[in-house]
Amino acid sequence: MRILHTMLRVGDLQRSIDFYTRVMGMELLRTTDRPEQKYSLAFVGYGDESHGAVIELTYNYGVSEYEMGGGFGHIAIAVDSAATTCAAVRAAGGNVTREAGPVKGGSTVIAFVQDPDGYKIELIESKR
Repeated sequence: MRILHTMLRVGDLQRSIDFYTRVMGMELLRTTDRPEQKYSLAFVGYGDESHGAVIELTYNYGVSEYEMGGGFGHIAIAVDSAATTCAAVRAAGGNVTREAGPVKGGSTVIAFVQDPDGYKIELIESKR
């Protein structure tokens, strides 16, 4: 067994695709439009779905925003350098909400960015 994807409901599909591809460097893997069911999907990730988990962005027609659920925490992405990634995110117009630094009580370097719908993305620096 393995994790296939994480689904996020978004208020503007193209805005979210732009954020995850342009700002976060993911690829748009596939899209589906279901007009009869009134939703559209976009799958984004860092590689082929057959080898790794991806993010499913779901746009429900006519819904431009959602209240952030209290149970959802964040998506985590491994990066070579959290500080360098924060700089790239900021340069691309993204929102860095926690600068790179050690996690409280530990030594792992992390940072947080936020997508256009308010979802938190933790950047975890890979140990070398």
